[in-house]
Amino acid sequence: MANPVNIALVGMGWWGQKMLAVLQAAPEDIRVVRAVEPNIDTVRALCDAKGIALSTDYADALNDPAVEAVVLATPHSMHTAQIAAAVAAGKHVFCEKPLALTKAEAERSVALCREAGLILGMGHERRFEPPVADMLAMADTGALGRIHQIEANFSHDKFLSLARDNWRLKADQAPAGGMTATGIHLLDLSVRLLGAADSVLCICEQLSSDLPQGDTVAAFVKFKGGGTSYVSASLANPFMSRFTVYGSKGWIDIRDKAHVEAPDGWIVTSAMQGGPIITREIGKAEPVKDNLVAFARAVRGGDAYPVTGEHLVNNIALLEAVFRSATSGRIETVA
Repeated sequence: MANPVNIALVGMGWWGQKMLAVLQAAPEDIRVVRAVEPNIDTVRALCDAKGIALSTDYADALNDPAVEAVVLATPHSMHTAQIAAAVAAGKHVFCEKPLALTKAEAERSVALCREAGLILGMGHERRFEPPVADMLAMADTGALGRIHQIEANFSHDKFLSLARDNWRLKADQAPAGGMTATGIHLLDLSVRLLGAADSVLCICEQLSSDLPQGDTVAAFVKFKGGGTSYVSASLANPFMSRFTVYGSKGWIDIRDKAHVEAPDGWIVTSAMQGGPIITREIGKAEPVKDNLVAFARAVRGGDAYPVTGEHLVNNIALLEAVFRSATSGRIETVA
């Protein structure tokens, strides 16, 4: 694309810096022209070295006529207000997951962007992993038949080193253990494959750490159109990422070789009806970059951005029910 989208990166912590790094490989699609970070001294040298304007105030990005879109890598509870402010300023929005913590907030953000004709991108880079994209395409064409079940886990121990007052560990930002950090990706893919959820039972426990919101979470989801998904995540064991789909015509098991922060490829095992079990390796890719490029191309009028507003609302409706179930210990209906 000869006309890159000028963006402001809002939030320059761990993940904001990851996005800045990968976007160096996509200069024809996206150009970072501004950064916003309240702890400005932590990234001043980085932004100076890259010639990126840096300030502490989100309003600076919204008032900058050179900025066409904002990329929000900020605490979850800030997303709804930040999206509304961006829409009021006429800026497209790419938001890190989760979009919101309640269905009502998700509906508001989706509606605001849709009514303003602005693209709303979402940090669900798992969809852009090559084997996951292939699996979704097979499901869409019916090659896997009727989807029966999903089993998935996404765990890591990166948060054990965080200060216990870090926002990623706070009850108002990240209830239910690792569900907002990692499990949300698995809920997204489950909703993408099986549609709106009907009910969920979630168990969240603190088993081997002092992480205040728990370190181990599991959710069993029933979907309105039939089918189930078992999603689990730990914040206190070494990295593991697995997504398995079982259909009437075949099944696919996808395992990441490394965290998406530094991807190293995938091991894919599958079997189709009447055929053998096959295992193959998929090489490295950079799904974080590919997601942002898809967003930029949608901004420029290219292919439609694949994470739809309906997907976003259905995912957060399920997430909100997960939170309720983790507290109540009961099966909760999804709004």
